[in-house]
Amino acid sequence: MIIEHFTQGAEPVYRRFRERGRMAPDGVVYIGSWVDTSVTQCWQIMQADDRALLDRWMANWSDLVDFEVHEVITSAGAAAKVLRTE
Repeated sequence: MIIEHFTQGAEPVYRRFRERGRMAPDGVVYIGSWVDTSVTQCWQIMQADDRALLDRWMANWSDLVDFEVHEVITSAGAAAKVLRTE
């Protein structure tokens, strides 16, 4: 999960997205996103087998966005991970 903090407001982010798209390298898959009602933060689910690919994608936006990256698994995956240790 990627949490984006828009450092210069949302307008330049959405303008760039409209003009240039997501700018993600091959191997980075967009799953979905949600934006807070103040339009200052975005939560995105992105999938990549290699963290370096995510870093390349984030570099394309780093002048407009501060990123937090949180590796997540599904609830089913978490249950399997926890319960197999019993």
